[in-house]
Amino acid sequence: MLCSNNSTSPLCSFGSPWPDLNDGLFYNDAVSTSSDSGLTLIHFYSSKHKNSAPLQGWLQRIHNGQITIDGEVVKEPKAILRDGMELVYHRLPWREPDAPYLLQVLYEDDDMIALNKPPGLQVLPGGLFQQRTVLMQLQWRASKGSSSLAIQGSHPVPVHRLGRGTSGILLCAKTKVAKTSLAAYFADGTSLIGDSSNANMEQSKTRKISKIYRALVNGILNQDKIIIKQPIGTMRYPGVAKGLYVASPSGKPALSKVEVLERDSQLNQTLVQVEIESGRPHQIRIHLSFIGHPLLGDPLYDVGGQPMCFDSEHEDESFAEDGYKCISVYVDVDGLVLSSHYLFSSTLTLVLVVIFLTEEKEVV
Repeated sequence: MLCSNNSTSPLCSFGSPWPDLNDGLFYNDAVSTSSDSGLTLIHFYSSKHKNSAPLQGWLQRIHNGQITIDGEVVKEPKAILRDGMELVYHRLPWREPDAPYLLQVLYEDDDMIALNKPPGLQVLPGGLFQQRTVLMQLQWRASKGSSSLAIQGSHPVPVHRLGRGTSGILLCAKTKVAKTSLAAYFADGTSLIGDSSNANMEQSKTRKISKIYRALVNGILNQDKIIIKQPIGTMRYPGVAKGLYVASPSGKPALSKVEVLERDSQLNQTLVQVEIESGRPHQIRIHLSFIGHPLLGDPLYDVGGQPMCFDSEHEDESFAEDGYKCISVYVDVDGLVLSSHYLFSSTLTLVLVVIFLTEEKEVV
């Protein structure tokens, strides 16, 4: 059943409470190179996946029977691997960090659904969050709406990013046509940033989707409006396997338009509205810190769009790929340092999106 998209009707919500433990995960590997063939099981995992666990951790997993070779459980760490062998590591179910589960529906039709994503809820699986995600709630909702397994496999999917610590509007496509169209429109802005030609500059002004956020930053911005064009790239950083996103001259083009909404001289804080014309990871956090005004309470980014330098007491700090501190033990918290100062997505965006979707449906 569709939620009403009538502006006079009350908004509806959906969501199922999270189970205490998730279903665990299965990781597949194959012995496919001459350098892997001949290795022992423990050498393979402790060297190939050293970021997952230290040597003793992998020994314990092998003894627990969490690894199979060609479908058979192997508990011998010194088992010799041969070319063509299929390895599977079963990560046992775990309790994921606390996260909200209720999602408010702002708009819904046969092609898409617009959700008000609360802060603290991850959109897609990653890191410690494999089940407590928006995607899982969408899957559960779809499965409850039909007894057909074929239909249960078809569910709305998010078409853009929205950080775990960010609240705001999340668009999800319900059809292949909607997914393709929406994804293309979100990509338009990013593809135009790197081209300064007049034609592309004019085209960027008529983008069909605008992404507008609000953020509370440290310090007082003197200018009412600022355009930030700092490229964003990656750097090696402890605890972040794929590299940490930072301000980098050799990075990919990124553009943010910042407008001051309110200045609080007593608290030395500024409330800003940010429109991003590209979708780089951590873009708002990096760009605002780059100009000397990091988000209030940001645990990672410092002035200049670079990570903070930790002293010896904090040198073992590690961060997830979303830029928030990793949780090394399963404690009853949401894992976010920014618990009181989340980014906030402007509701004006929804108006623009709904208008665009109405026009688009008449064309496709």
